[in-house]
Amino acid sequence: MGNVITFNPEIREVIIESGGNDVIKCYQCGRCMAACPWNLLEKLDYPTYRFCQRIKLGAIIESEDKEEIAADTIDVFRCVGCDSCKQECPRGVSLSDVLRAVRRILVDYDSYPAEIKSVVSRIYNSGNPLGESAEKRSDWAAGLNIPQFTQSHQYCYFPCCIPAYDSRMQKVAQATAKILKLAGVNFGIIGKEEFCCGEAVRRVGAEKVFQIAVKNNTDVFAKSGVRNVITTSPHCYTTFKNEYLEYYDKFDAIHATQLFAHLIKQKKIVPKKPFNKTVVYHDPCTLGRQMKVFDEPREVLKSIPELKLVEVPTFNREYSVCCGGGALGLWRDWPQDERLANLRAEQLLNTGAEVVAVACPYCLQMFEETLKSMNLDIVVMDVAEILYESLEDI
Repeated sequence: MGNVITFNPEIREVIIESGGNDVIKCYQCGRCMAACPWNLLEKLDYPTYRFCQRIKLGAIIESEDKEEIAADTIDVFRCVGCDSCKQECPRGVSLSDVLRAVRRILVDYDSYPAEIKSVVSRIYNSGNPLGESAEKRSDWAAGLNIPQFTQSHQYCYFPCCIPAYDSRMQKVAQATAKILKLAGVNFGIIGKEEFCCGEAVRRVGAEKVFQIAVKNNTDVFAKSGVRNVITTSPHCYTTFKNEYLEYYDKFDAIHATQLFAHLIKQKKIVPKKPFNKTVVYHDPCTLGRQMKVFDEPREVLKSIPELKLVEVPTFNREYSVCCGGGALGLWRDWPQDERLANLRAEQLLNTGAEVVAVACPYCLQMFEETLKSMNLDIVVMDVAEILYESLEDI
């Protein structure tokens, strides 16, 4: 006899009430299974389309068997929230929201992966996923003469936790700030009072920590009079744009590549120095598929003299394959043959590009570490870094 599936309406209702109501729309067509990047890996058979069915039956995380609960937990927390499934779903089911609802229950019962638990704890205690001091949050800007944000500034630049603290990623924040200064953009930074935007902790189900992040940042934004925010991270961008407005509706957000493209069109910055390289642009899931920002990063790269832009066949724009860094995937330690970054890196390298261009700190870190582990000496650069190299007044 096969395994008996138990029906637990209580589990189903708790998940639905926690934000998983999209399960009702699913009619098991299976298109999400083909779209999920995990199923592009030969080793895995990730049960994407089965999640909604199991939740409808209340047949998920309901077992009293520790091994079954552990297996469910691995599957539930494997999802990186890339929304490839939603892109293909004829009913628009947001499976990442459904799984976030399941995660909320697991987080509330303190039953979730140790790596994720550590990051959530660091964000809760220090306001950033690296556990660094708030006093060091603006150290990346040392020597750049960037003013403290006041109401007189048009923009507040919010670099994201990773570019604020990680020594490699700080170069992206510095390049961005230098471009803004060259263009005469009226901006300032907040620094130590900033808190992680909370996007990743909300995706993994740590809703209480997300609410702390929102409260901290919106209070600071309101006190400082912030009306427009420039972000380096697509994760900050989408969270400010879509999630924060429920709590503070007096501000708007723009991703740095959008502003760069606008400044180039206005000729406030004019790329003149040649960048004689073949470049492939990787569409970040959050900026591309979720926020529909596809053209602006490409427009920036195309404006740079002698830069040859190539594309990944088929898997570009809304069909881009996730780097695996979302939903705190940046801190997950998957085996080599279970890493989305390896798969995506091979697709990028097969274009013959000399440089991989990204517009997300997570993607940059994932690809640099992946290519290093593959012993490949390929350069990964943020669009801001490439653009800054091409400006004449350096």
